Amino acid sequence: MPTRHRMRRSADFATAVRRGRRAARSTLVAHLVVLPDGELPRVGFVVSRAVGQAVVRNLVRRRLRHLAQDRLGLLPAGTLLVVRALPSAARASNEELARDLDAALGVVVARPRFLASESAR
Repeated sequence: MPTRHRMRRSADFATAVRRGRRAARSTLVAHLVVLPDGELPRVGFVVSRAVGQAVVRNLVRRRLRHLAQDRLGLLPAGTLLVVRALPSAARASNEELARDLDAALGVVVARPRFLASESAR
């Protein structure tokens, strides 16, 4: 995924998780919010220790990053998307992760939550 599409600031993660629309599936949870003055969609990933040891967490993060990169075109400008992996993601196949990501995105993109302004952070 290109660097300009990666979410890096903790404030962006907090905004998406606390104020965004949420959709949960068996392997992941997606949080999405659209900022009014945003440029490119940005995506961040949360993979906790509950998913597994460092090698497993990094593998899950890489798999999710690859899947999200293919779906960047579905996201409107100004989107902050956080994908949180659940412990079952460690055992899931790529097809199952892709199916869950598509289903979650279908919910949050169809009816995104828009923030009125940047000061709402």
